[in-house]
Amino acid sequence: MKLEVKHAGNGRLAGKGQQHPGETRQANGKPVTNERSEDSVKQEANGKCNVPRKILNMYSWQEIQRHNREADQWLVINRKVYDVTGWARRHPGGHQVLSHYAGEDATDVFRAMHLKLDIVRLYLKPLLIGELAPEEPSQERNKNSQLVEDFQELRRTLEAMNMFKANRVFFFLHLAQILILETLAWLMVWHFGNGWLVTIFISFLLVISQGQSSFLQHDTGHLSMFTKSKWNHLMQKFLLSHLKGLSTKWWNYQHFQHHVKPNIYPKDPDINVGPLFLVGDLQPVKYGKKKIKYIDYEKQHLYFYMVGIPLLMPVYFNVKSMQLMYCQRYWDDIAWVSSFYIRYFITLGPFYGIFGTILLIYVVKFLESPWMTYVTQMSHIPMKMSREEHRDWFSTQVLATCNVEQSFFNDWFTGHLNFQIEHHLFPTMPRHNYHKVAPLVRSLCAKHGLPYVSKPMLEAFGDIVRALKKSAALWRDAYYKT
Repeated sequence: MKLEVKHAGNGRLAGKGQQHPGETRQANGKPVTNERSEDSVKQEANGKCNVPRKILNMYSWQEIQRHNREADQWLVINRKVYDVTGWARRHPGGHQVLSHYAGEDATDVFRAMHLKLDIVRLYLKPLLIGELAPEEPSQERNKNSQLVEDFQELRRTLEAMNMFKANRVFFFLHLAQILILETLAWLMVWHFGNGWLVTIFISFLLVISQGQSSFLQHDTGHLSMFTKSKWNHLMQKFLLSHLKGLSTKWWNYQHFQHHVKPNIYPKDPDINVGPLFLVGDLQPVKYGKKKIKYIDYEKQHLYFYMVGIPLLMPVYFNVKSMQLMYCQRYWDDIAWVSSFYIRYFITLGPFYGIFGTILLIYVVKFLESPWMTYVTQMSHIPMKMSREEHRDWFSTQVLATCNVEQSFFNDWFTGHLNFQIEHHLFPTMPRHNYHKVAPLVRSLCAKHGLPYVSKPMLEAFGDIVRALKKSAALWRDAYYKT
């Protein structure tokens, strides 16, 4: 249809010297929201703004779905159509997240990934180009509109129950646990020296500290987009970069893609583990038909124990993190990660020397790796993996994730990621509330005939290997029989 109202085009209002309404700029050109602009957004949202509303152009789903390329990206949020092409490169969660939803309804994913909606609306306003035509449904026609409405009603119910409000004492105690373990490890070396027994014991303390740091930074990472305060950004850098030596930008860009399109080829980077491993049903068959055999994939479920489990943290994560930092010149991340190594050299260097300290760092990462590998892989590798099917948000998350039964130990050991279904449906929800909302999610799954998978932890661990073995068999059949 022909546009009735002119706009800046491709969402580039903020790209070349122009400011968003109600927005000021720092010296580096980044937008900074102010209280006045936030108040104006709130007034507009509450219908208290007297500014006359512009006539918006009407679009059909057929027309919107044509704008699904990286150079031409439209999104629909609450029946409003936005051109995010020019804004994508400035998106705090990475441009890939927006491109993954180009040409689709992004209402639920938008609400799931953003905590401060008033602030986000400041960025959306200049990108608005129209709205859905009155005769068009709110979602694409292939989606279950009743399921979408039921999920949105569930979210409103949970918001009314304050399920998205964090218990600060809970997170303070977890942070205190980490800092006590780190301090105790240094005090033991300082008091008892660097003997073998002391080294083994402090390695154990540091492994627990590193693991719990991973879980706590996971919480701050999900709150780092479009927050009014820099507290979450600072805490994530402290926990992930200073305490663990990894880049926050690398983690965010990878992890946000995983959340918006879990187990979907090729949009979820977490399932792109070839050529070392082949996962799911599609990738093994593809490799087999093309006669690709970099490794004997028939034995991938066996070398998973020798390669995947011990090397995920000390090799794969570190290499990927450093590669992104140095290639993209993320100087703030480089400085924070450098502080991780400097801290170790200052506190433990006098006892172990430079080489011994580096060796201790990677021994700790090596020991932590099995823990993180099992916790991060048990809820996804055994689940459905597919190419893009354009499902609704609720179905996409439920089919790609599973839970592990609750217990005090399971909650602590997994950082509450045993409630992976609830975590994926509500990424900004504090993890101490997952068990409270789980019955409501299970009920909605039962109403619409979707599986709500929950299993014992040891069974979940075993399912990783069983899924790899199944994928290996699919590769073998395709490789030798076609």
